[in-house]
Amino acid sequence: MNIISNDIKTKVGIKLDESESQMIFKCDLGNLKVKDCYIDEEHREEVDMLGPNPSRLLALGVLGCLSASFIFCIRKRNFKVDDFTAEAEVFITKNEKGFWRIKKIDVNILPIITDPNTLKRAKQCLKSVKDGVSFFEQYCIVTQSVRSGIEVNVNLDL
Repeated sequence: MNIISNDIKTKVGIKLDESESQMIFKCDLGNLKVKDCYIDEEHREEVDMLGPNPSRLLALGVLGCLSASFIFCIRKRNFKVDDFTAEAEVFITKNEKGFWRIKKIDVNILPIITDPNTLKRAKQCLKSVKDGVSFFEQYCIVTQSVRSGIEVNVNLDL
């Protein structure tokens, strides 16, 4: 990850996994070392998939970022949740030209909080600040970027 002035740059990559078919890619996460990470656009049945497809990766990015933002908001006042789970459901539909597109991502954040003071803090984190966005959501880089649209520049180097 590079920091340039106030910006942060990071790179990831993929490489076609030659031992597999034409729609499975091995991830390169830069300096982050994980055993194996694959993007699987070939298999449609979950039991056959070697890794998530890009739609699931996007949902995981949104889910992970929102979860981290919520936990950060709670911990900012030195509180913690008793337990925490979260889930995201991706809705994919065809657009007017017949191309598959992600229509929406529904996120459910399911903390278990028994301490009254922590619960009070959680409710503060949930308060809307503007445009129906809760306090903790505005700190989520991924979700807010997806909501406002992300510029994507493509170069096909042949």
